[in-house]
Amino acid sequence: MAPTGTPPPIRHLHTLGPTGTNLEAASHEWLRRNGIDGTVELHETIEAALEAVPADGSHALTACAVYPALHTLVFANLHRLRMVDSFIMPTHNMVLASSGTAAPRRVASHPAPEGLVPAGVGTVTVNSNSRAAIECAEGRVDGCVTTIVAAARHGLKVLRDFGPVPMAFTVHQVVTA
Repeated sequence: MAPTGTPPPIRHLHTLGPTGTNLEAASHEWLRRNGIDGTVELHETIEAALEAVPADGSHALTACAVYPALHTLVFANLHRLRMVDSFIMPTHNMVLASSGTAAPRRVASHPAPEGLVPAGVGTVTVNSNSRAAIECAEGRVDGCVTTIVAAARHGLKVLRDFGPVPMAFTVHQVVTA
């Protein structure tokens, strides 16, 4: 049993989905590195993940240092979020992909890797790299910035492979306010 006032060990991570995100991979990697047989639950946004996390200390939020509103999320929740770890690991290869066209005119992208969208191409902002691949595969856009994992899962053609990106990920334990 944990000493009085010490939150229990983290066994469940909540993060950005759908499946195929770098945050999902980072969550599984954190559990592996820490020898924890735990679970990873995916949510539409990091903000939605935080709202779904029970404040019992055994659950935590996995975030990414380049997540656009991480600073706002952290400072607005200082009363219940405790950053307990950070680590660096490479992302999945980041790619520009399409549903078949060689020169997409409208590309879906999460805000974080939006700088990978080619100049002069229209951008549709989505909640995750995996969501960008889904939007492309379902024909709502003709290209996307996504992970190689999500591109493959949705049958997309890789137009440019930017490779993996060394990235900082953070783990925030959620406790009772």
